[in-house]
Amino acid sequence: MRKSLNILRNSLRLTLQELKVNKLRTALSLTGVAFGIFCIIGVLATVNSLERNIQNEVNSLGSNTIYIDKWEYSGGPDKPFWKFRARPVMKYEEMNLIKERSQLAEDVTFLVRSGGNLSHIDDIIQNASVYGIVEGQVTVQPLFFDQGRYISSAEFNSGAAVGLIGYDNAEKLFGTAERALGKYFDIKGKKVSIVGVIKKEGKNFIGWDYDNCVMLPYKFCKQIVDEDYANPVLIAKGKDNVTPTALMNELEGIMRQIRRLSPTQEDNFSLNSVEAFSKAITDLFGTVNIVGGLIGVISLIVGMFGIANIMFVTVKERTSMIGLKKAIGAKSGSILFEFLLEAAILCLMGGAIGLLFVYILTLVLSGPLDFPVYVSLPLLISTVIICLVVGILAGIFPASRAARMDPVVAIRSK
Repeated sequence: MRKSLNILRNSLRLTLQELKVNKLRTALSLTGVAFGIFCIIGVLATVNSLERNIQNEVNSLGSNTIYIDKWEYSGGPDKPFWKFRARPVMKYEEMNLIKERSQLAEDVTFLVRSGGNLSHIDDIIQNASVYGIVEGQVTVQPLFFDQGRYISSAEFNSGAAVGLIGYDNAEKLFGTAERALGKYFDIKGKKVSIVGVIKKEGKNFIGWDYDNCVMLPYKFCKQIVDEDYANPVLIAKGKDNVTPTALMNELEGIMRQIRRLSPTQEDNFSLNSVEAFSKAITDLFGTVNIVGGLIGVISLIVGMFGIANIMFVTVKERTSMIGLKKAIGAKSGSILFEFLLEAAILCLMGGAIGLLFVYILTLVLSGPLDFPVYVSLPLLISTVIICLVVGILAGIFPASRAARMDPVVAIRSK
């Protein structure tokens, strides 16, 4: 153990001396490793952070949920746009029929989506997202409140002029979320009393735009929104022990029954699984990771040859010293370990420089992307492992050459 520590100390000292004496040569060699680490870890950190953010947004759509819509969210298998457009829209009555016939769904909701201007005294918000919801919406997609409560059963049943408001909209109209509770806003000539302020979610590109929305009871919302042009959708949530595939199969049969489709007729609705969408995103980002990784591997190979070149030159410069060490009893294994360790230390230094560049990249990207880009602990561990592997591969041939030297010939070489 003590001997190994001495070798480690000497290798580190000799490596630092090599850096001082051959600054340009070492810098050029370390650049390859640093750039390779920057490509691999930088791409993985950015892509993983982006994937996590998008997956969080997808999860906001609800877990184990199926969206029944006229539109195919993935674009559909070779179907033109006009075929989807010609399909009938989802109906409120279909929600109740699915509830009656389904054995696998925990709950089914109906949702209409539109836009409208909100106003309070002299403050106006243009084109806010307007959602007309039913009572089960909170079961399918859990909501979190900064202030107030969810709409009550009585308010849903009566179509009361009450609603939930997004955090950003509350701040724009009333200054703070706290002041919005109990106040009202005007929408299309109707006054709506605010019973709850939805907790701030941040920018969302896939899920619901909670921060800039208002949610109204469906029976009230249909007074101010034309249902056929409000993108109505049915959302079914499966029971805990039900797979998305089983739920989709059941819902397909039920919807065909409800719409009286013959066996020869194709579906005039689409079943969109959140889990399938999530898997598609994972597959997409997996491909991006592979491409970024290949670029990094090529850079690491260039860096590896640079490190190997340094080690061959180092072995040649220290030939007489190697001979002297072997003459006084140093074993070939010790010489091999010393040079491998030196190569690994050089690669670790290059990796540290690459990580520094990655850290700067995360700071630069976090602002414009509006979500934190970070280097996870597994990526840090991967960096260390990659650098050690590259160092060993780069140093194995020059280190083996040093270990096989004849001490007499090596001493005389000077």
